[in-house]
Order: sequence, then structure tokens, then C-alpha cells
Amino acid sequence: MAERLPESSGINRAERGSLPASCTREVSLVKAGTFQRSLITGLLLVVTALASANDATSTALAGDPVHGKALYRACSACHSVDENDLGPKHRGVFGRRAGSVGDYSYSAALKASGLTWDRSTLDRWLANPSELVPGTKMYFQIKDAQGRADVIAYLEQLK
Repeated sequence: MAERLPESSGINRAERGSLPASCTREVSLVKAGTFQRSLITGLLLVVTALASANDATSTALAGDPVHGKALYRACSACHSVDENDLGPKHRGVFGRRAGSVGDYSYSAALKASGLTWDRSTLDRWLANPSELVPGTKMYFQIKDAQGRADVIAYLEQLK
């Protein structure tokens, strides 16, 4: 039995009936191949767009640790690199679980947050700590994204 073109082929019924079976099969295969190529092309475009967006974000948030150290002076009102003060010490903050410095009294909210400090969590934290962890004691915010990236780059160096 010969394969027939679907109604959406653009060929009317009379024309389809007069086409040889081999021709209708070839047209179907061409349509299927076109669909597959379109699908693959679409997927490649999506993957490329996502990769570009990720690169743009990384580039936009590349921090300057030297400038971050200068900005960190504002943090020094409550924090120190090596000593707990009103806020916990910051040396080794990268990769550390939030609320885990043993000799500091954290809010219950931060202890229960389940956060681990990395670039992403620190960026959200410094942008608005109370939004990220409602009930936290920290209220200081850095509104400027580049300033946050710079402070984060400085903190990342404090091993």
C-alpha cells in the first residue's frame, strides 16, 4: 500500500492521488528530514544562547579583589577577617556552611538556612540578606552588583 501525504502537505487531494507511490514516500521523507534538521538547529541555538548568557553573567560579575578589599572596610564595622565581632569572621568563608563558625552566635534563621557560601549565595546575601534569609541579624546591603562582585572576589582569596 502506498504512503500518502498528510493533509498539511500543501498538495490538494487530486494532485496527491495522481502522484506515484515512490514520489509521495520521498516527499514524506524530505519533510521528516527537514523537521529533524529544524529541531537540531533549534536545540543548538538554545544551547548556544544559554552558554552565551552564562558567559555574559560571568564576565559582568568578574570581581576585582583589590577593589573588593577597599570596599570591605565598610564591612569592618561588624566583621573581621580573623576574629568574630558583631558579625562572624570571614577567613575561609568560601565553601563554608552558613551559620557554622563554632564560636559565633548566629540567628536561628541563618543556622537553619542550609546555605553554603559561594559566589552565587554571597551575591544574593550581600544584595539583600533579609530577603535571602528572613530573620537574619545582618541588615547591611551592597546594592551595586560590581561592588558585590569585588567584595566576593576579595573574600574568595581569604583561605
